[in-house]
Amino acid sequence: MPIYEYACSACGKAFEYLARTLADKPAKCPSCGAKKLSKQLSAFAKPAPMVRGGCGSCPSEAACPAAGAPKSGCGCAGACGGH
Repeated sequence: MPIYEYACSACGKAFEYLARTLADKPAKCPSCGAKKLSKQLSAFAKPAPMVRGGCGSCPSEAACPAAGAPKSGCGCAGACGGH
């Protein structure tokens, strides 16, 4: 089931709507009750980049690519034990 974004023409409130079918649309604005709504374009979330050597990949301090670097080095937040 897709989630669509709508904006109310009356109050300007933006909201998300879970559509059960392709033809399913919200009947009214959840904020003010107005019926004039416009479907908005949604931006896709960009996945975070993969960081090599983080979280479980660093068996020891010597193997950690961020050994001796600040805690933000390999992205494991200290879980590898190398920081």
